[in-house]
Amino acid sequence: MSNGFTPPSRECGLCPRLVAFRHHWREREASWWNAPVPPFGAETAKLLIVGLAPGLRGANATGRPFTGDYAGDTLYAALQRHGLAVGDYAEHAGDGLQLVDTRITNAVRCVPPENRPETVEIKQCLPFLSQERAALPNLKAILVLGLIAHKAVLQALGLRASAVPFRHGAEVAVGDLTLLSSYHCSRYNTNTGRLTEAMFDAVIARCAAVIR
Repeated sequence: MSNGFTPPSRECGLCPRLVAFRHHWREREASWWNAPVPPFGAETAKLLIVGLAPGLRGANATGRPFTGDYAGDTLYAALQRHGLAVGDYAEHAGDGLQLVDTRITNAVRCVPPENRPETVEIKQCLPFLSQERAALPNLKAILVLGLIAHKAVLQALGLRASAVPFRHGAEVAVGDLTLLSSYHCSRYNTNTGRLTEAMFDAVIARCAAVIR
């Protein structure tokens, strides 16, 4: 990729536990992606959305962030409603969906067991997030989905987690960027009522307004 950002290779070996997990799933599901998931969206993006990690049967299977699972259904529908995505979302990387002024990535690029990356794994992936942020010359805003992504982004920006506490719906100026926060759009959060469709829609609407 241009501007100095190189995503982790398909055989990235930085995190032994994650390497073992993806090789396990390569044996079980040979047709799945089963590798570090690259970002989705152009380097001209004004908005960067940062999630936790690829879902086992979502991005880890399809090779595109938030694609093939409930969280993706929720995220892409909201992006389409607010003009940040166009085309049909069909839960696979070849559906023709395009992002508008938006890029989607994850704090951890490989699927972790039980969707829970360890602290050392988050740290190992941090340089990729830092480099990716630096490679986006038009970036105006970052939306973090969940506490782990929030902490990772702050570290990538050279800030302490205590400097900007996580809170759903928060909007904070960080240098020349606007940092917005939301609960992760996972089924767990929506089923428990922690995150409603209206709550998430309001955050995406605000992201669209900020970058425009």
